[in-house]
Amino acid sequence: MPGHESDLDGMAREATVDDVHTLARSLPGVERVEGGKAVYQVRRKSFVFFRNPRPDAVDPETGERYDDVIVFWVASEEDKRALVDDPTTPFFTTSHFDGHTSVLLRGCRVGELDRDELAEVVYDAWLARAPKRMAAAWLAERDLTT
Repeated sequence: MPGHESDLDGMAREATVDDVHTLARSLPGVERVEGGKAVYQVRRKSFVFFRNPRPDAVDPETGERYDDVIVFWVASEEDKRALVDDPTTPFFTTSHFDGHTSVLLRGCRVGELDRDELAEVVYDAWLARAPKRMAAAWLAERDLTT
């Protein structure tokens, strides 16, 4: 993916929650919905949003609702399953999102991804929701056409 960021040792650096915001804002046609938690949209379609605490996402030991859940759109149910069924990724889902092509990630676990991995998830979320011409133009600019 473009924009590879490395630390001084040449290793990819850990992703941060700030990276989610920076990456989402960097894409064409993106607007951040004002008020409450951040919601990023392209042409009025959400592709990344920070979720309010809900009863379906809770700490299994304490029962407390997670207050740091980030939702990322994915292109298909297959893409969703690939992320949430892979034990090496921090992505998950809940029954509330059955039939919804998105994955969840706790903000406290973003650092389990490197910035490039996070960028791929944010870019893919945007591509899943952006108008086809806009997406094709963005991909062509980066010579990433599929």
